[in-house]
Amino acid sequence: MSEKEKNQKQINIELDEKTAEGIYSNLAIINHSVSEFVIDFISMMPGAPKAKVKSRIVLTPQHAKKFLKAMNDNIQRFEKAHGTIKDYEQPPIPINFGPTGEA
Repeated sequence: MSEKEKNQKQINIELDEKTAEGIYSNLAIINHSVSEFVIDFISMMPGAPKAKVKSRIVLTPQHAKKFLKAMNDNIQRFEKAHGTIKDYEQPPIPINFGPTGEA
């Protein structure tokens, strides 16, 4: 074992059954302030006048940048294995969070 490997710490990550099921999202809304990025994951059904935020993730700017890099790396690996992901044009979605929609 190298000196570098000895110095690396290992993190055990637990994943309970409910969290492992995941939450479906087909829309994400991203807002930011000086100190944080807020990503709301939403499940929106076609033709429905309402959509619910299913999960909200709050990240520091540094973690948001790491997340972006990790997503880019994973998308590149996916496209290399499965082909280019098509980006379909959709009309803009008018969004109303109501009176308490600020993040």
